[in-house]
Amino acid sequence: MEYQFRPLGKVCAATGRPLEPGEDCLSALVERDGVVSRLDFSLAGWTGPPPGTIGVWRCQTPAAMEVNAARVDPELLLQLFEQLVETANPAHDRRLYVLALYLLQRRRLRLEGTRDDEDEVGGPMLELTGSRGEGPYLIRDQQLPEEEIRNAQAELNRQLSEHLLAADAA
Repeated sequence: MEYQFRPLGKVCAATGRPLEPGEDCLSALVERDGVVSRLDFSLAGWTGPPPGTIGVWRCQTPAAMEVNAARVDPELLLQLFEQLVETANPAHDRRLYVLALYLLQRRRLRLEGTRDDEDEVGGPMLELTGSRGEGPYLIRDQQLPEEEIRNAQAELNRQLSEHLLAADAA
């Protein structure tokens, strides 16, 4: 039998206390009246499997600085992208490229093509347009190795996390 259930909750099912980032906890899959649901417990709130338990496992809440990519607003990403395009600062080319990859993945940008600018040093350019007609945008194809893209995405995630945490606090 295959079960579909929600991801880790934010509070302990027994105490109502928020589960802290990085905290060890226990999750139980419980069947009640034919409905299967997930209950999450802090270690202090765990008194044993609740009635109707199908399974129990130990897990850890995500660290505070992790960004849920689905939570990041593509419009916010596009605004940042447009700001970086307008500044035309070569120091931002790698960040701009990684941001373009994010927006392509989220279908907020479309790749219209590539072109080689033989007059310019630096290699091919990506021709991008916004899914709502924005652009066109020309950015340098950085042709980064996969590991460097992952590192740049991790740095961008860190920056976006700080921005989201500051926005949530406001």
